[in-house]
Amino acid sequence: MTTIGSFIDGKWVSADADAPGGRLGSVNPATGEPVATALLGDAGTLVEACRAARDAQRGWAATPAPVRGQVVARIGRLVEANKEALAALVVKEIGKPVAESRGEVQEVIDTCTFFAGEGRRLYGQTVPSEMRDKQLFTFRTPVGVAVIVTAGNFPVAVPSWYLVPALLCGNTVVWKPAEYTPAIARAFTELFRHAGVPDGVLHTVLADGPATFDGLSAALGAGLVDKIGFTGSTAVGARIGELAGRHLQTPCLELGGKNPLVVMPDADLDLAVEGALFSGFGTAGQRCTSLGTAIVHESVHDEFLRRFDAAVRGAVIGDPTRDDVLYGPMISERFLAAFERHLDLVEPHHHLHGSTGTGRITAASQREGFVGDLAGCYAHPTVVSGVRAGDALANTETFGPIVGVASFATFDEAVTLANGPGYGLSAAIYTRDPVHAFRFRERVGAGMISVNNSTSGAEAHLPFGGNGRSGNGSRQSGIWVLDQFTRWQALNWDYAGTLQKAQMDVADLPADLGFRLG
Repeated sequence: MTTIGSFIDGKWVSADADAPGGRLGSVNPATGEPVATALLGDAGTLVEACRAARDAQRGWAATPAPVRGQVVARIGRLVEANKEALAALVVKEIGKPVAESRGEVQEVIDTCTFFAGEGRRLYGQTVPSEMRDKQLFTFRTPVGVAVIVTAGNFPVAVPSWYLVPALLCGNTVVWKPAEYTPAIARAFTELFRHAGVPDGVLHTVLADGPATFDGLSAALGAGLVDKIGFTGSTAVGARIGELAGRHLQTPCLELGGKNPLVVMPDADLDLAVEGALFSGFGTAGQRCTSLGTAIVHESVHDEFLRRFDAAVRGAVIGDPTRDDVLYGPMISERFLAAFERHLDLVEPHHHLHGSTGTGRITAASQREGFVGDLAGCYAHPTVVSGVRAGDALANTETFGPIVGVASFATFDEAVTLANGPGYGLSAAIYTRDPVHAFRFRERVGAGMISVNNSTSGAEAHLPFGGNGRSGNGSRQSGIWVLDQFTRWQALNWDYAGTLQKAQMDVADLPADLGFRLG
C-alpha cells in the first residue's frame, strides 16, 4: 500500500519520514480494501509550505501571463490524456460512480480549456482623465500566496476551480486537500507538476482540520498568506471567515446548501422526477448542491410523490464501477455514520418512501436490487414526505441520500419554503410558465437557479457560489473568479510638467444655463 506525504517546494515527504500529524489510511468505501496511507503534517508543515510559496511568488508573477496560460493548457491536455486513470482513482478512493467520476475529470479539462485563453485576456483598462496631458490605467495584479482548502466529495473538480485560476493569475498556491484522499491528491499534484508548474509554485499539504486551522492562523500572523479559499461546511467556513477578517482579508467561501426544487402545477412531472432523482441522490447526496427538499404544489403532490417513490425504488444502487448505478457508497464510514445520525430528524408526522429499509444497507436491512458489496459503506435512499417549514429536517444539511417532500398552495408559500433554511446555493423550479420562472429567480436567494433542470450540474464558464449560509458571495468559475485571485491596481501618469490636482485643476467650459426656448 502506498504511503503518501506532503509535497513542499518540489519534493514529496519521504515515505519513511515522521508524520507529526499522525498516519491516516484511506479505504475504498465500496469494498473496505485499503488504498493508501497519508503521512499527515501539522501546523508547522502548513507554515513551511506557505513560506516556500512566498519565496517563489515573485518569480512566478514575473512569468508572462500568456506563458502561465500555456502551462494551464498543458495541465488540461495532461489531465485529458490521463482521464480514465484519474477517474478510476476517484472511483476507488471515494466510491463515486464511474460515470460521475469521468464527468468530474472532464470538469477539470473544461476549466483548463477556459482559463488557458485567459492568460492572454487578463485585461486592464485605459481610462480618460479629467485633465490634459494625463493618462489613467488599471492593471490586474496577483494577490500573492493563496491557501486553498477543499473537501473530498469532488476531489479534483473543485480544486481545479481554485488552483487553475490562482496559478494563471500569478499566485503561488498551498493546497490542503481532504486528508482522506491522499492517492487522488498525489496524482493530481503530479499532473500539475509534469505539466510544467515550477517547483515552489504549488504545494500540497496533507493535514487534518485542526492542524490546518492552526497552521493558517500562524501563517496569517507571519504575513505569509494573502488569500484563503475554502470549500466545506458552513460551521468551519464561519471560523475561517472570522480568522481571515482579523487579518483584513476576504476569503473565498463555498459552503453547504439545503437546496429546494419547486414543482409547479404545470410542471412536466416525469421531468421533475428525473431532476429530483439526480439532484437528490447523485453522489449519494454528498454534494453541496444536492436537493434538500422538493416543494410540490398540492394539486400534483400525491402524483409526484408516487412517481418519485417508484423512481427511487427502481434505481440501481451499489457497485460504483458499473455505468448504470445511481449512486455508490458513502465516502467513508465517518460520512455514513453522520448520515445515519441525520435520520434521527425524521418525526412522527413524516412518512418514508424509496427503499426497503433505512440507514446502512446490510444483510439484515437489504435493499431490493442492490448490486454492491455489503462490506462497503452503502446507505438506503430515503424519501421523507410530510415535511413542514419548521421541521429540523427541512432546515438541516443532511449530506446523504435523503430528500424531503413538502406541499404548498400558493407561489408565495413556495418561495417562503425555499428561502426558509437560510442557505442560498442552488435552487430549481419546474414550470412551463415564464412568469413563474422569472419571479422565482427574483425572489429566491440562491446564487444559482435552474429552470426545468437539477439543482446540481455546474459548467466551467458560469459563476459558482452561494449566499447566506452557503457562502460570503464570492464566486468561482468563469471570469468572475479572477476577482478572487487578482487585485485591481490604478496608475495615473501625468506628463504635463506641472502638478495637476484632481477635482481642483479641472477645466470648466462656459455655458449659459439660463437659456430657455422662446
